[in-house]
Amino acid sequence: MRVLVIGSGAREHAMLLALSHDPEVTALACAPGNAGTAALAEAYGVDVTAPASVAALATEWGADLVVVGPEVPLVAGAADAVRAAGIACFGPSEAAARIEGSKAFAKDVMAVAGVPTAAAEIVDNPARLDAALARFGPTWVVKDDGLAAGKGVVVTPDPAAARSHAMTLLDAGHPVLLESFLDGPEASLFCLVDGLTVVPLLPAQDFKRVGDDDTGPNTGGMGAYAPLLWAAPDLVADVVARIVEPVAAELVARGTPFSGLLYAGLALTSDGPQVIEFNCRFGDPETQVVLPLLRTPLARLLHATATGRLSEAPPLDWSDEYAVTVVIAADGYPGRPRTGDVITGAELDGILHAGTRRREDGAVVSSGGRVLSVVGTGPTLEQARAAAYAKVEAVHLAGSHHRTDIALRATRNEVGIPAPH
Repeated sequence: MRVLVIGSGAREHAMLLALSHDPEVTALACAPGNAGTAALAEAYGVDVTAPASVAALATEWGADLVVVGPEVPLVAGAADAVRAAGIACFGPSEAAARIEGSKAFAKDVMAVAGVPTAAAEIVDNPARLDAALARFGPTWVVKDDGLAAGKGVVVTPDPAAARSHAMTLLDAGHPVLLESFLDGPEASLFCLVDGLTVVPLLPAQDFKRVGDDDTGPNTGGMGAYAPLLWAAPDLVADVVARIVEPVAAELVARGTPFSGLLYAGLALTSDGPQVIEFNCRFGDPETQVVLPLLRTPLARLLHATATGRLSEAPPLDWSDEYAVTVVIAADGYPGRPRTGDVITGAELDGILHAGTRRREDGAVVSSGGRVLSVVGTGPTLEQARAAAYAKVEAVHLAGSHHRTDIALRATRNEVGIPAPH
């Protein structure tokens, strides 16, 4: 099987690494890729925002399966274009990808499907903003209604900060989504979805804030770990039955069946799991800890999903280990990152590249905000965490920063679901 992966981040590097272990895979390509993916796959340039260009590359390269990593090409219709070219594609249609591309659409789907989620209100006119803000709080959740790479969200107890973020979005022509605040720890559950068939992967927890102890602005994600020691044994079954399957069924009922990876971002509240958001693709950085623990060959699993045969797939086989990933970010991230700095020490196993490129002189340099995802695995969460941070110490990137507390509270049994009211 010849597999083409679209994207350039650590998520795609993790996918390629897993795909390379599948004996059915005979060739791998990645477009546009990065300095790390180039060691595993042929590299091609492509405009990921242009569905026709993605389909043309897949055809020219002779792909048997295209795996679209990021949300932007999916929301633009890349999967439709690839399928129209007669090639199997792992990723939802443009219509189904609206579950991530429009938070208002996602809220409507959840409302009809009876899925528990935060109360919400869309504001598209500054004149309505103050009255709407008064209906929320005292912790305000203010979101960009469209795609924002995980950085369009402000959660704050400060009404002035909430209003300022909302006005910034409105001034840019973006509708604002206000939501009620959900208590409890967050979790991510990835599910392979093929119409009405739902196959869950391991739940994970990521860390969105840039600083230790969840301080500073939101980012695309600064680290993650899996599985969740503190989660209830029936968490996955409960979320699939009450959240993912009803949403999948509603999308089928609307004539836009979902095919690909449906990612439920959850708050595990005192009233049970509630949806924060849905994404239409593998999450980053959670993919970097989920896929290393999956023993089932990945290519045949994604191909079965893409070709309507997920229901025929055998039960998934998982390692009994734990995985932790720590993101090394460039100076300035999540604002304007400094790029072009030489990276050393990133050759160790488990170091996945994101914002990197190789210069003509052979040096690997930074080219984005989140530069590397450093993954450690082990028989306990403590050992996986120690393995990850030992590799972090081996990497040098001038001005870089990372969180030092990824998975720390979980190792201390300090994560728990609030008691019911």
